[in-house]
Amino acid sequence: MGRTSDARERLIEAAGDLWHRRSYTDVGVGEICAAAGVQKGSFYHFFPSKQDLALAVIDDRWEHGDRGRIDALMTCELPPLERLRALLEQGLQEQYDLKAATGACGCAFGSLAVEMSGVDPVLRERLEHLFEDWAGLIRIALDDAVATGDIAPIDTAQAARAVLTYIEGLSVMVRTTHDPDPVADLVPLAFRLIGAEPPTLTPPQLAGERSTT
Repeated sequence: MGRTSDARERLIEAAGDLWHRRSYTDVGVGEICAAAGVQKGSFYHFFPSKQDLALAVIDDRWEHGDRGRIDALMTCELPPLERLRALLEQGLQEQYDLKAATGACGCAFGSLAVEMSGVDPVLRERLEHLFEDWAGLIRIALDDAVATGDIAPIDTAQAARAVLTYIEGLSVMVRTTHDPDPVADLVPLAFRLIGAEPPTLTPPQLAGERSTT
């Protein structure tokens, strides 16, 4: 039997990386194919259009990446507010990692939404559902925090949307400035949004500072 091709996966990975570093509009199919090591003629075997590739990138990065990680964290055995804190601190760490690896900051989903939601209703709808799902995951921890008495009774659906809106708003700022430092505000201010006492922030580690053991 012949070797199974991973060309589709390489196209998805290359497109996601290039779009995050620059923009969806700026990067064409030919450049994506070159980065993925795939012949341009083979592109349309996998994706009828650039839009179809974008949908695949969104689904792959959410369904097979971020969603599972967030879901596991929001439903783990940590106390509810510790789950939220861990999520926010991971977001801060990811921004420093992105800056070190690519020079770019911000949320790939948010950046694509800002760029394309006004011109591509198909991508806008897919991203809208993604953000609804993301807020729903945050709400799990907030519901548990209300149930345990860690925060006063609130509209947890509204609060989850507010936290996510704050996350995405900061992602736009740091993408504009290429500086991840403002994301440090995520933890204390998100906790204030839900009526909780802000915890002490765990500083992010730069790649060279991490233990290799």
